Amino acid sequence: MKADIQIENLKCGGCAATIKKGILGIDGVNEIDIDIEKSIVSIASEKDNLAEIKLKLSKLGYPEVGDKNSVLHKAKSYVSCAVGRMDS
Repeated sequence: MKADIQIENLKCGGCAATIKKGILGIDGVNEIDIDIEKSIVSIASEKDNLAEIKLKLSKLGYPEVGDKNSVLHKAKSYVSCAVGRMDS
């Protein structure tokens, strides 16, 4: 399965690092590319696990465009961003 997901709250390389780490931890995902300027996450997975991937993105603070982008999502994305910057 290949998918492009446009997400909310993506700001920088720190965000991208957190997203990569989180999504690559999902069974079957073997490739991920993130376009920070366009806020698009491109994923290649051996399984049909798109719903699981979108849920993980939302839990990290990066919901799909069109989904609810609550204050909690925004707060989580700031924390994810900071953690990603420290890890990279």
